[in-house]
Amino acid sequence: MSIIPRTRRGTLWRALLAAVLVIGATAGTTAVAGLLQFKQLAADIGASPAIQGAPVDIPPPGNPQTILVIGSDHRAGQPYSDSRTDTMLLVRLNDASQTINVMSIPRDLQVTIPGSGVAKLNAAYAAGGPGLLIRTIRANVFPDLRVNHIVDVNFGGFQALVNAIGCVYADVDHRYYNNTLYTGYSSIDIQPGYQKLCGADALAFVRFRHTDSDIVRNARQQDFIRWAKDQYGVGNILANKDRLLHIFGAHTRTDRDLHTTDGLINLFNLVVNAAGTRIEQVKFPAILHACPPDCNVTADPVAEAAAFRRFMHVTTGGPAKAKAKAKTKIRAKKGAKLSAAGLVADTADGKAQENALASVGMPVYYPRLIMAGGGTGYCSDMTSLCPLEAPSPGSYPRAYRLRDRRGHPYPAYRMTLVLNSLLGQYYGVQGTTWQNPPLLASPLESKVVNGKTLEIYEQGGSITNVAWHTKQGVYWISNTLTTDISNRQMINIAASLTH
Repeated sequence: MSIIPRTRRGTLWRALLAAVLVIGATAGTTAVAGLLQFKQLAADIGASPAIQGAPVDIPPPGNPQTILVIGSDHRAGQPYSDSRTDTMLLVRLNDASQTINVMSIPRDLQVTIPGSGVAKLNAAYAAGGPGLLIRTIRANVFPDLRVNHIVDVNFGGFQALVNAIGCVYADVDHRYYNNTLYTGYSSIDIQPGYQKLCGADALAFVRFRHTDSDIVRNARQQDFIRWAKDQYGVGNILANKDRLLHIFGAHTRTDRDLHTTDGLINLFNLVVNAAGTRIEQVKFPAILHACPPDCNVTADPVAEAAAFRRFMHVTTGGPAKAKAKAKTKIRAKKGAKLSAAGLVADTADGKAQENALASVGMPVYYPRLIMAGGGTGYCSDMTSLCPLEAPSPGSYPRAYRLRDRRGHPYPAYRMTLVLNSLLGQYYGVQGTTWQNPPLLASPLESKVVNGKTLEIYEQGGSITNVAWHTKQGVYWISNTLTTDISNRQMINIAASLTH
């Protein structure tokens, strides 16, 4: 058994926050610097019974580990048949890699559950808990999967952890509204635009899938994980470690090995020894089917095998090399010569959006080029292009005040555009006078296009945001949650911003 040196404590806390904010579609864990704190965490986790009968392989100290993270409403003492799980996330930790690889498995994936028959994957959890869930994944999806640890975080723990870290700034892609009294789905009421989400709103946001697909929800959850990891600094973790430890332990069930001090130290040493903590999202190769009637998801076994290899892949060469590799992937996709392929000029609707935002309190820019195709375009309160389940005046477009963590208000606006409303594919134009919001902290690279210095942000080789700063504010284009807009198109849309 080894104790982590005090000099590496900051790295450990940051890495573990990343690893366990990942844990639960966001549940987070806090690391500990000394043996007594490991013992306290083991005691907090031990307050709930360990998960029994699950096929986990406990690795030798220092070996790579695969963690199955479950987000559920299960509570100790309740039968699994009374529980639901919205999140099944695999996390791969390897101290030889520059990334923490994560992959969401769709809850609506059609599988054959051993002893139960054909159903959606989340039914395996209700039928037999994490143990049956693992056996079902191995029988239907990833035959070579070896799970080393299980972390099952309930929804209450997620809300408490988000509040404990001071909430999370989220790039909300469209208007989210539902009233459970009329639909039976969980209630939600969130306006579009970059904003801070706390407890209940954050949970509703990551769980939502009433008008989109399981794939979009998985992408939303993984984006939320990245945002939380990037925003929550080491100082905040150290200042709140006791509270975070208690919340995590009180709302989490794990395999038996993580009920022990040695098991926790083995896992945490692996994380702190990792050369980097960049989160790499590996997409599950889902095939969507009509929703309704069945809303099922299937996948091709060959594509599943390829995704599993990417998930297990070790990224080496240091953070600088990993960043350079990501730049190369983006350049390969966007090409040397920019063009407007797949885009169409729409200045009339852009000007109409600008006019509707006349009172926002900052210069308003809109893109001259937007995505082409039937059913695409600007969401507007005056049209039915973007479906709403309740009247939402002021949502499309939206002018509002964006507050930083000190409470200072900044003028802000959001234009929402739809690519495919049936698939939950929305992209957006964001503007604010807050020049340094957390989302824009670490661009991959800068590129001058049409006289604008554009800052590029990516995930897994796909551009997620392209930003442009002026003296009066900062503006950015946000890709869909599932990054359906190509890198070349994202750059061209941002380069076409006009006033």
